Amino acid sequence: MRMACIHSFMTFMFVALLMNSGQLANGNGYNYIQEACSVTRYPDICVQSLASFSSTAKRSPSKWARAGVSVTIGEVKDVAQNLKKLKKYRLMKGKNRIALSDCIECIQDALDELHKSLDVLRRLSKSTFNEQMGDLNTWISAALTDEDTCLDGFEDQKGKRVKLLQNQVLNATYITSNALALVNKLAATGLASITVP
Repeated sequence: MRMACIHSFMTFMFVALLMNSGQLANGNGYNYIQEACSVTRYPDICVQSLASFSSTAKRSPSKWARAGVSVTIGEVKDVAQNLKKLKKYRLMKGKNRIALSDCIECIQDALDELHKSLDVLRRLSKSTFNEQMGDLNTWISAALTDEDTCLDGFEDQKGKRVKLLQNQVLNATYITSNALALVNKLAATGLASITVP
């Protein structure tokens, strides 16, 4: 199932990449994003989802981390909206309906963690950098766990709507994982990376 999810997501993201290819073709945009995404678990998805940030983030680990979390928030918000529609229109029955309610709660928790993370990334401080990095790692890891917990509720369940839901949440886990990797790169790079242009 994971390969099918990756394939459908990659097709969608390829179109997005084509839309951003003009920016990547100019200067070092492609090199910047390749370099930034090299630390992630899903580099192709990273390149495609963050391509539009190349011209502004360049070689700044803090800007790439912020971009990664921002894109993740957008993706998880979309998941949350779709889950709420499924619940509102009573499109799931039995065990799936219970799993859906749990999933909505998990995804909302993930969003809260991600929003806290973005807030910290917007006000990085050299005096509290290590503490901030610890918080970011904890919160983004928690968001990833929340997304996985949502998926667990639909394990071994069938149906078109369930599969679509699983695909969307799975895509969100890939993007969240990449954001965590970008934050860890920032933490490893250290204080100087805050001021890198």
